[in-house]
Amino acid sequence: MKQKKIEKRRYYGHQVAWFILLFIASTWQTSAKDIEKWRIFELSLSAEVQGNPFCDVQLSARFFHEDDTVEVMGFYDGNDTYKIRFMPEKEGKWTYQTLSNVRKLNRKKGQFNCTPAQAGNHGPVVVTDTSFFSYADETPYHPFGTTCYAWVHQPENLIRQTLQTLSEGYFNKIRFCIFPKHYDWNKNEPPLYPFEGQAPKAWDFARFNPAYFRHIERQIATLDSLGIEADLIVFHPYDRWGFSDMGREADDRYISYLVARLAAFKNVWWSMANEFDYMKNKADEDWTHYLEKFASEDPYGHLKGIHNAVRLFDHNNPHITHVCIQSPNTENGKKLRAQYRKPVIFDECRYEGNVPWTWGNLTAREMVHKFWTGITNGAYVGHGETYITEMPRKSPFESDDVLWWSKGGTLHGQSHTRIAFLRKLVEGAPGYLRPAPSLTSWMNYPVVSHGEDFYLLYFGFDQACQQIIHLPQGKRYRIDVIDTWNMTVTPLNGTFSGTTLVNLPGKPLIALRIQKQTNDHE
Repeated sequence: MKQKKIEKRRYYGHQVAWFILLFIASTWQTSAKDIEKWRIFELSLSAEVQGNPFCDVQLSARFFHEDDTVEVMGFYDGNDTYKIRFMPEKEGKWTYQTLSNVRKLNRKKGQFNCTPAQAGNHGPVVVTDTSFFSYADETPYHPFGTTCYAWVHQPENLIRQTLQTLSEGYFNKIRFCIFPKHYDWNKNEPPLYPFEGQAPKAWDFARFNPAYFRHIERQIATLDSLGIEADLIVFHPYDRWGFSDMGREADDRYISYLVARLAAFKNVWWSMANEFDYMKNKADEDWTHYLEKFASEDPYGHLKGIHNAVRLFDHNNPHITHVCIQSPNTENGKKLRAQYRKPVIFDECRYEGNVPWTWGNLTAREMVHKFWTGITNGAYVGHGETYITEMPRKSPFESDDVLWWSKGGTLHGQSHTRIAFLRKLVEGAPGYLRPAPSLTSWMNYPVVSHGEDFYLLYFGFDQACQQIIHLPQGKRYRIDVIDTWNMTVTPLNGTFSGTTLVNLPGKPLIALRIQKQTNDHE
């Protein structure tokens, strides 16, 4: 039995590795004549330059399509190689010309043809209809994400295991840090560092390590192949290397390098920080500056957020595209949605797990409850898991366990399958779901609807055996009883209209799906 499990892991590891190679080959269509819409055109140029190639060389390119002109920055990729990446967003003929202060890199011209997007390629995610998301081709997108802060900074075998877990389809977004992270259960040194220099703090912030960023972009490309958005955390306070306090000049140079290297990946989101208010060396003015810098340098306008600890940033900032919030109170989704008129994601509502810290010891049932509460209040919710599986001998913080929230690996909890079940229900609705007037009296259980055609009503931990609900008069509805924990959908006999009594199972974590009957024969 043990040998079979080992062989199965090897098989999946080989499958993931092969899939990565195939996807990278199809995504980075270097200097090809035909480039698929929303894929990456990459131009590679060679030049020997004296001095610092990261600071002394200016390189960009202008791409032309009919009346459109898009300018993108180039970057140094080591070994006397400079690259320019471009994501075409319109079909047809594109031409380009480079601009540089280095003669060998200047005025390089070329062209390519942008072909239609193939099946499964929907483009970048954008905000639509004020409080929702869609892909660029207008396909609805509902974020069901997870947090895995330092998974890209682990050994290769653990990274492959994480990708295998993600390939199971539980999530379509993942938050993770560009810089390595120092925290409990995550104190190992990363395999690579982002700058030239020597650990722990002898870095040259004016010289990047291209291998470090190549490694990260390979993971971003693989996530895209799995249909997963990469929510990139630009800064964070959990640091022993000095990356959280580089100074404004180095921060700006780092942001420009990120945009030049990564903005052409269609599945990238920019998150200014994890727990910005714990970074005491940066003021609100700094975060405003970083938001403006991303907005001015990213030619594709990728989504931008900023994550809080105890103090919410002013989300009226026009460059913030969505409310990214740490709070256990997912029932506040409706209020935040109305306050900021932007999509709301509770990316951290505490984690399912058993660690000593209170933020990481939710039961699976409570995590599922927070998801349903957030969704039925018009928001989205993020998953996280923090299980210690082997009791440490001395201190829990000395455990060698691989916790999903920090290093990835495998999932040990029970909420992720039930989150995937909810995701299918939301994606199966006839359209976007908005907070709706209550269908019940007194308790006002949360409900979202698509007009008067579809309702999703959630009773939480209450356990009534019957409930009176008030449906629109003159319309007939079918009702399904949803057991959110056991993941069952049970149709009720008959059809319902107006004020009606509905029989329930008399247990917690029950919801109703109410759908308008389209004809008398259903």
